[in-house]
Amino acid sequence: MAHASRRTARRRRLGTILREAREAAGITATDAAQAIHTDNTKISRIETGRHRVTRLELETLFALYEIADEKTRDWLIALAAEGNQRTWWRGHSSKLRTDFKELLALESEAARITTLQTQVVPGLLQTRGYATSIIRRASPHLSSEEVDFWADFRLARQNILRRDNPPRYLVLLQEGVLHQQIGGPAVLADQLRHLIAVSRPPELTIQVVPFRQPEWTVCQGSFTLFSYPKVLDLEVVHIPYLDDSLYLEDDEAVRKSWKAINRLRAVALSAAQSVELMESLVRELEQHQGGA
Repeated sequence: MAHASRRTARRRRLGTILREAREAAGITATDAAQAIHTDNTKISRIETGRHRVTRLELETLFALYEIADEKTRDWLIALAAEGNQRTWWRGHSSKLRTDFKELLALESEAARITTLQTQVVPGLLQTRGYATSIIRRASPHLSSEEVDFWADFRLARQNILRRDNPPRYLVLLQEGVLHQQIGGPAVLADQLRHLIAVSRPPELTIQVVPFRQPEWTVCQGSFTLFSYPKVLDLEVVHIPYLDDSLYLEDDEAVRKSWKAINRLRAVALSAAQSVELMESLVRELEQHQGGA
């Protein structure tokens, strides 16, 4: 039953399309269930993204729903083709919340990641010192060993940026993020040096939106857009809140998120200007440390 409980963006999108196709064809859930030798409950779970559908079942439903367009069939087959590769975090699965596993899957499979951060440097770019400081502050009940585990885990996530086919990564940072002394001046200076070192447009682009720009009012907080490879035609908006997350893939949510990103990017410093700003802040922090 493990497959039945894990709703992913792919399964939700696939289920929605299959339900719409079934209804458009005038096929009842009972007829669909009989065609793939199952019951109505499984059809319902497939259509709500709570159960995987096999390639054979999918081909049967294509015929039943009269889905003949080759591109549409290829798209749906691609959406269904998940879970065959061993995930790098499987050994720690028992420690991970379901919503966090969704985030890890999105990071691992995305062709493009676009993030807007208003408070902290995103986890994929954090240094160990910076990550450790955040984890300790956010979860003061954790032991030193547990803090080390989660800091190591956060850095392990960053391996997706070092693989042969890394996702293209765009990071928009509110200027305040660069001044927030998480862990103190030395930790922040080290974090800023890291951001400067990894900035390599267009593969990894970091842009800062200055304090003076009022465009921050177009958004209510941080969020990340995950864009899947082209054949999947799928984009997901991740919105973190407290100790949980929302994952939205409906067209309107994606459209509004891209609109906010584009408005902010239009007023942001260029990647080169952003690096210059971070370099100046590092010098200030070093002077502060030297004079302390």
